[in-house]
Order: sequence, then C-alpha cells, then structure tokens
Amino acid sequence: MAKNTSSSAFRKLDVDQCNEDLYREEEPGELQSPPVGPDESEVTSLLNQGRYVDALKTVLRNAPLGSKNQQVKDNALNIALRVLLSIKSSQIEEAVAALDRDLVDVLMKYIYRGFEIPSEGSSGHLLLWHEKAYNIGGVGSIVRVLTDTKRA
Repeated sequence: MAKNTSSSAFRKLDVDQCNEDLYREEEPGELQSPPVGPDESEVTSLLNQGRYVDALKTVLRNAPLGSKNQQVKDNALNIALRVLLSIKSSQIEEAVAALDRDLVDVLMKYIYRGFEIPSEGSSGHLLLWHEKAYNIGGVGSIVRVLTDTKRA
C-alpha cells in the first residue's frame, strides 16, 4: 500500500532555494577592504635582491581575486608576469615546489592570463611554468582555475 506523501515534512532541504531565478553571485562582506594587489615596490625590491621565490609568493598572496576593478587586476598581472619571466627556467621547479595548493591555483590563473596577452618569448616561458605547476597541482588545479568565478 502506498503512503501519502503530500506532506513536505520529510524534506530536509528546500530545493526551491536552488531555483535559477533566485541565484545570486557571492559578494564579499562589507567589512572587507577591497583587494589592491601586490605592492610593486616591494616586489621590485625582492627581485633586485635575487629573492625570486619570495617575490613570487608576495605576488600570489596579494592577488586581487575579489576585485571588480579591472585596472587593479591588470596592474597585478603585469607585476606577476614580470616576476614569472624574471625567474630562470632552471629555477621554475624549485619555485613552484615552494608553493602550497592555493598559491599554485593562483599561479595557474596568472599563467592562463599571460597566455591571453602574449609578448616576445613569454609563451614558451609560460609553458614551462604551466608544466611545473601541473606537475604539482595536477588536473585538479586546472579544473579549479577554469571553473572559478574569481579571475586573476
């Protein structure tokens, strides 16, 4: 004998909340200050001292991922590409190995953005970065980057 299921008391999850018409983008909290990107003078200082890995970490940690200001994102991209292109091919593997998973994902975002605006010699160098980041982050890193709504 079939049970009467007209009652919605058995529902634990309100599936009506997942309706596409009610979907809203996640917005950062009002208390957070807008990301301003990496400090160019600090990064330049680290590069001049030969501390390339520290410069890379600084750029990746201060990435303006939540920013809606395209100028801030473009400035951060230019700084990141300058750091990536200043690290020698033989040092790339060591630099990527020093990063945690989240920073490898941010690195992948910058690599893909760098592919969008190629310059003389940058594509080959970025391909080396991609290979080493892929070896550390795997396919998961690529999927996370391509599906993330917060672009670098």
